[in-house]
Amino acid sequence: MHLNHDPSAPAAPEISFDDFLKVDIRIGTIVLAEPFPEARKPAFKLVIDFGPVLGHKKSSAQITENYALESLAGRKVAAVVNFPRRQIGKFMSEVLTLGFADEAGAVVLFAPDRDVPDGSRLF
Repeated sequence: MHLNHDPSAPAAPEISFDDFLKVDIRIGTIVLAEPFPEARKPAFKLVIDFGPVLGHKKSSAQITENYALESLAGRKVAAVVNFPRRQIGKFMSEVLTLGFADEAGAVVLFAPDRDVPDGSRLF
């Protein structure tokens, strides 16, 4: 899924600002996190609240190496909300939860350093 998370990799090809605006990245709060034992790679099932307009969306997130299931509810996360839904086993993932690779290649969730309203868009 990840193209290249090597910190020494060169930047991706240049895109226009209009291309950037096509990617709708929003902040939400995890309201439910469940095990996902059927996933091929270790993952959790998340339900994320993106506020009154977008509502609750589901996501499969490969974050088991850095996060305990019980620590996730209430955590703010960023996600791409306008990609097509993706079938992962019997689970339909509606958004792509965003993170960065740590030194071991495990995902670290991306979130704002201050509280912002659910549904806020990255710009």
